[in-house]
Amino acid sequence: MKNKNHKIDLIPIVEDILSIDPGMRFAAIIDLKGNISESIMKEGKTSLKSQKEEEYFCKQVALRRKIRNEFNKSLGKVDYVHIEREKVTQIVVYPKRKTVYVTIEPNMDIIKKLKIVKLIKEKTAQL
Repeated sequence: MKNKNHKIDLIPIVEDILSIDPGMRFAAIIDLKGNISESIMKEGKTSLKSQKEEEYFCKQVALRRKIRNEFNKSLGKVDYVHIEREKVTQIVVYPKRKTVYVTIEPNMDIIKKLKIVKLIKEKTAQL
């Protein structure tokens, strides 16, 4: 959905991502420099990182995207990145001009996580 300045309103997209599943914790849309364009922590969830740590992490997500892009010619483009941690699952999806970072409860079935990735990609294809 575009606003009057012809920019996409990111809040409904982030809200839509968080509504995919009750196990969703956090969603952020990050620009290619690593700045958070929009982010929301799901109601009732607490952040596992401070705001400063979250901002630093998002900068690192952008840096890793840039590094991965160096291998696109030989290996192909990255579809998504899936990280399993003890306390949280992290998923990063790469639309053309933005990066989508989400966290999910770790005890979710892998098939369900793959469906979430597919839905995130559909909801953010225009970014």
